[in-house]
Amino acid sequence: MKTSTKRMFKKHGWRLDRTLHNYIYFRFYYPYVKVLYRFVQALNHATWFKPLVPLGRMIFNRYHAKILSHEDTCKIFSLKEDVRIVSDENKRIIPYKYATKILFSEPTHIAVMDCPCKLATHAPAEDISSCLAVGKQLVDFWLDHCQKYHPRQITQQEALDLIRRFRQKSHINQAFLKVATGGSTGVICNCHPDTCVSLKATEFASRIDKNLSMSAESGYSVSCDQEKCAQCGTCEIVCHFGATKFVEGIRSYDREKCLGCELCVEQCPERALSLYVDPDKSAPLDLDRLRRVSGDFRLSQ
Repeated sequence: MKTSTKRMFKKHGWRLDRTLHNYIYFRFYYPYVKVLYRFVQALNHATWFKPLVPLGRMIFNRYHAKILSHEDTCKIFSLKEDVRIVSDENKRIIPYKYATKILFSEPTHIAVMDCPCKLATHAPAEDISSCLAVGKQLVDFWLDHCQKYHPRQITQQEALDLIRRFRQKSHINQAFLKVATGGSTGVICNCHPDTCVSLKATEFASRIDKNLSMSAESGYSVSCDQEKCAQCGTCEIVCHFGATKFVEGIRSYDREKCLGCELCVEQCPERALSLYVDPDKSAPLDLDRLRRVSGDFRLSQ
């Protein structure tokens, strides 16, 4: 048995069911997500079937994501120290019931691998390699067991360059959490609504229940400096969630629809937009903020 597999057993302890689920999930990454995608497509044709709501809530509590601003993403890929935050307070950041741990162990170890969502949705070939693993344990497992998905180890700078390239193509960043993989951070992907099963699942589920979401907002909203704004419409074009609209040349902004991904801020030609922490939303996964609040990343052993 390979060392990376032994570490997986150790991580889950007596929960052999989770070890097996974790193993299958990554060994068969693409067919696993493809089946989920087919289920999501079926949901889209059955929004009238209200018993799907409790099923959706159960799934979304166990498999979900946290949208990250560009700045918060860059902080993760610049880490030089371990992060271990395991607390009920995490639910202010990741507002789900079960998978909420913020763990980055040996974070300078990074790998990139084919994205199963992009494979399932037939994304352009140049966009396929976009899923990132942070932490030696997960990186080693990908390199040992997932060769058919072309994993390769990369540096932190290479990861930051890859993220920047995808964001220029209007992809956003999400940290994925799943009970079966330990309920913690570790996988961070470059996602586009056209090719992301998670974002599609939220879109379809919201038609059944507007409170169902697989993706928690980043924790930010957007402010606009009206003196700088040229009413050019760029922010409406790049917004995936319909938060910004222009009606007769006048900009309107819907805070509730905004997930704080930061694309509009980055791509505004006049630099008229900025993010602010929105107290009415889940707290940001901002490592600097967490360090200030806790005084120490290692809040729980």
